[in-house]
Amino acid sequence: MADKFKPESNAQVLDVVSWGLANNKPLEIQGAGSKRGIGHPSRSDIILSLSGLTGISLYEPEELVLTAAAGTSLAEIEAVLAEKNQELAFEPADFGPLLGQAEAMATIGGIMAANISGPRRLKAGAARDHFLGLKAISGRAEEFKSGGRVVKNVTGYDLCKGLAGSWGTLAVMTEVTLKVLPAAEQVTTIIVAGLTDVQAISAMSMAMNCSCEVSGAAHVPANLTDKSSLKEVAKSGASATLLRLEGIGPSVEYRAKQLETLLSPLGTISKVTGANQVWRDVRDVGYFTGDQEKAVWRLSVPPAQGAVAISAIASEIPGAEYYFDWAGGLIWAAVPQLNNASQTIVRKCLEACGGHATLFRAAGSGRTTADIFQPLEPGLMALTKNLKNNFDPSGILNPGRMYRNL
Repeated sequence: MADKFKPESNAQVLDVVSWGLANNKPLEIQGAGSKRGIGHPSRSDIILSLSGLTGISLYEPEELVLTAAAGTSLAEIEAVLAEKNQELAFEPADFGPLLGQAEAMATIGGIMAANISGPRRLKAGAARDHFLGLKAISGRAEEFKSGGRVVKNVTGYDLCKGLAGSWGTLAVMTEVTLKVLPAAEQVTTIIVAGLTDVQAISAMSMAMNCSCEVSGAAHVPANLTDKSSLKEVAKSGASATLLRLEGIGPSVEYRAKQLETLLSPLGTISKVTGANQVWRDVRDVGYFTGDQEKAVWRLSVPPAQGAVAISAIASEIPGAEYYFDWAGGLIWAAVPQLNNASQTIVRKCLEACGGHATLFRAAGSGRTTADIFQPLEPGLMALTKNLKNNFDPSGILNPGRMYRNL
């Protein structure tokens, strides 16, 4: 069983990193551990848990800014924001159930370290786009901070952007400052039933290119709709193309009528007000939480190539299931088994379409033997190694989590 340090202050985090550096002891950096199953297994038997660093130190609703310790739970932050009718607009996902963990474990530091964004990313941007500032400790055991409390605050390198998506391999973030935004007064979901994948991509493209300001565009094939939390979808027996509109009531109603008129030639259309759970299904990959033995891939492609890419994969891997988010630019796919052949098929099909793949969930030895993150070209790998060497030259922070030789 791994030893665990659970510091409760920046100074204590610095002490642990300094000890690890002095004794050449690699550290596994984690928040509450809800995303521990993503990436290669840890090479360390020592956990640096940031779950003891909690609390919101600054929240100014009028200025749309919030600062919290890295171990603060996402649920706590969302509850505080809801009291002021505000939200994290990048719509962070809860992957705990997908990875066999409990719900509502995610911490804000883990969210930002993984750069996790939900269906609203196509309108509001990624998590890193809402990352204003941070305090952190590098693998050199040096404290540093970057950014501040306003959007235009960066001189030189934007370290917030660089650390978002680094999965704890460059530095230990101890505090984050985020931009928050007002929550929508009304949410309406337009559902187009019965479209094929190709038709759905076309419909979502039309919706995104019109003036209706769609904030979510997803497509669930007919073989998965019975797992939907929305009864109108679960009982339909047909595929469901979901388009979300948000804002003040009169604006949403007007845009919904415009969108219905635009899409009515394509299929049967219905409209649901609210329906937040249907978007949580999409956001949290709720369609694939059941069978933990299935491998789950996160596929990023040019939206126009989404149907082509997944058709090629499904034709070569029997039993593959999938659905689309981000108007076809993000595909979540579950395959019955993970082996060298299936990995080769997935990456080959994505490469042909100009996309890339991340293995999000794998049972057994899959995480040890597979390439989890997209293999990098030599030039990009050289830059990545150089970045790692500058932040963590001794390789004590989450070594090998993203790439085996880093």
